[in-house]
Amino acid sequence: MNPLAHLLSPLAIKSLTLPNRAVMPPMGTNLGNADGTVSEENLAYLKRRAQGRPGLIITEITGVHPDGMVTPHELAAYDDRFLPGLRRMADVAHQEGCKIAMQIHHSGRESLYLLKKGRAVGPSAVPSIVFKGTPREMTKEDIAEVIACFGSAAKRAREAGFDAVEIHCAHGYLLTQFLSALSNQRTDEYGGHTLKERSRFVLEVIRETRRRVGADFPVSLRISAEEFIKGGYTASDMQAIAPDFVAAGADILHASFGTHGTPGGITQAPGEYAPGFNIWLARKMKEVVSIPVIGVGRFTDPADAEAALARGDADLIAFGRQFLADPDFLVKAAAGRTDDIRQCIACNQGCIEREMLGEGNIRCSINPETGQETIYPVEKTSHPQNVWVVGSGPAGLTAASEAHRLGHRVTLFEKKKVLGGQIRYAQIPPHKDIYGQWIDWLIGQVKKEGIPIRVETEVDKKLLESGKPDFVILATGGEKLVPPIPGIDKAFVCDAWQILDGRVAPKDNIVIIGGALIGMEAADFLTQKGKTVTIVEMLKRSPVLMITSHGYMLHKRLRENRCTLMFGAQVKAIGDGAVEISMDGQTSVLSGVDQVVVAAGMKPVNQLESVLENLAIPFKTAGDARIVRRIIEATEEGARAAWEI
Repeated sequence: MNPLAHLLSPLAIKSLTLPNRAVMPPMGTNLGNADGTVSEENLAYLKRRAQGRPGLIITEITGVHPDGMVTPHELAAYDDRFLPGLRRMADVAHQEGCKIAMQIHHSGRESLYLLKKGRAVGPSAVPSIVFKGTPREMTKEDIAEVIACFGSAAKRAREAGFDAVEIHCAHGYLLTQFLSALSNQRTDEYGGHTLKERSRFVLEVIRETRRRVGADFPVSLRISAEEFIKGGYTASDMQAIAPDFVAAGADILHASFGTHGTPGGITQAPGEYAPGFNIWLARKMKEVVSIPVIGVGRFTDPADAEAALARGDADLIAFGRQFLADPDFLVKAAAGRTDDIRQCIACNQGCIEREMLGEGNIRCSINPETGQETIYPVEKTSHPQNVWVVGSGPAGLTAASEAHRLGHRVTLFEKKKVLGGQIRYAQIPPHKDIYGQWIDWLIGQVKKEGIPIRVETEVDKKLLESGKPDFVILATGGEKLVPPIPGIDKAFVCDAWQILDGRVAPKDNIVIIGGALIGMEAADFLTQKGKTVTIVEMLKRSPVLMITSHGYMLHKRLRENRCTLMFGAQVKAIGDGAVEISMDGQTSVLSGVDQVVVAAGMKPVNQLESVLENLAIPFKTAGDARIVRRIIEATEEGARAAWEI
């Protein structure tokens, strides 16, 4: 029996027959041109996903109105001038044998770009929870205009050759704003005390969309089946109106969850959430509608999706970030190559935080091809070189694999016995074991590729002179910073790495010096063991941002476990059982301290650069050996170093 019989089975929806039940849901890329037209980068990114053969691709948000765009780079469908690019998108998907739907969207108040320009609108003049700005309350004329714009955009989707259209009614954007009592305080026919009363705008959008595309063209509705915010609507509330959506013309219900302002970053669920954690909402919707329902919720393993489909929890399964981490995962699973699947680690560094923090277009921290498809080298080099990669953390392993893929003769060197670099520590704190699974997978791929690995070997001048590499990728990582604090050498002082790997047993009352990610995660590790922890951090605000999903969860756990966080504080001296600190110009002493744990950060290890320069050996430095940062910078720099040989 086929172990993925349900996932790989076809599904007919009106004029559309999907070859399987795997859906690539909408994900913002920021790859569009500044005028909302489709770019070559959009097309290359889409083609790469289509090559993975999902049953259905749903495009990223596509704006129906110029005053409903999240950013200028959002794709648009509010005018015929966008049709040529949209046709190319549909064609690219079809050339790869893939079905594609266009998601049509209006941001409402949830656009910092429009709020700053004074052009954001909403059902009521209620400020955005996230961006704080207040939109203009829509008039009935505005409402009629936007409804017509949804219909026109849907018609353009059909004209452009898309196989279906999806209406975005989720995640706090305009349609959800009308549904939610938190944002809709209208007293006319588009407001009301009940969800059913507030659903009028959404129903009129669905009806107009259906009218413009015809009876046979599939219409999907993506909803937040539950808001997951205090005062928001629940899944039970949504069950009461879901049949109305079907009656209005919806053929598919895409059961997502959460909204702007939902605590914990649940809509971009970090590793704290188990794969498939949200499938119960799809099941709730299936209880009240007879149309196909798409289930979502951090699915990465096709086997988990198969189990959900077999139970009848949903009719299709959305794999979002997994299509960024490994666009070929479904092809690999169908061929029985599950060990080769690169599973998403839910870090959000390239797909969510990069866009949210204004760092650029979409990436994936463990797949350097994502978002760089137009520059990603495919052909093997015509001039293979003898390449040494020094260091086996994320940068080194990625560099070795990429250089080998491009046809170079690669040798990987690691001065320690164990491969993996700093990930071996990053995987230890709560909810971080998935990082270890990923680095083990990457090591396994490097070994499977037959790359020679020399452990317990430190590369120095003598080895370089005897080995004569043509090119060196320096990925030697970082080393711990030891701040020059009086008493730092006392016996009860250790560092976070010694605590995490068990070399030093934790005591009961602990002061951690440093409140960046290393210190915060060490505190998380210690408080889970019932220890009393105080973090002392020089910065006035936490370096671990609460607006990120993992950051929010980390701060939340530390608060719940009574960890004391002292920001804008500096350790002046360490005494016996006491730590002297300075804060706001005042000196105080933390007494009864059993242990001091240093987590003051890291600095690059790149002394080999001068040796390579003196020997005139070409080299590139990547990852923490350049600047100590995150996984995403390490893997991208490791890959680019290999690409540029």
